[in-house]
Amino acid sequence: MRLTQGAFSYLPDLTDAQIIKQIDYCLSRGWSVGVEWTDDPHPRNAYWELWGLPLFDVKDSSAILYEVNECRRLNPEGYIKLVAFNAARGTESSASAFIVQRPKSEPGFYLERTEAEGRMIRYTIHSYAVARNPEGSRY
Repeated sequence: MRLTQGAFSYLPDLTDAQIIKQIDYCLSRGWSVGVEWTDDPHPRNAYWELWGLPLFDVKDSSAILYEVNECRRLNPEGYIKLVAFNAARGTESSASAFIVQRPKSEPGFYLERTEAEGRMIRYTIHSYAVARNPEGSRY
């Protein structure tokens, strides 16, 4: 199962040259770029771990790619994404986000169905990655 979160998720993985072009585009728009990673890409897990400090004042795409590569080196089986933040007044939100690394084998999710009061049925999505490595053993 291939995780589809953020821009470019349905495309093949980006090369470093393509990542640099995307970083250059973000920087040309005046956006700040940050590197985030996780081993639990649950769709509701919107807050991934921030890699280092946000790169607010960095205007060199190769320096940002260096941080991506350091994150790759220390988290070889994690998901890594770049997030571009638009700090313009009135926007102040992420403007772009895309995954730059995935594990070799993406574990996927399973759906749990629970019957509740009345005829209500509740569905919950669980990550195989979390089931394999419970909280406390992943970090």
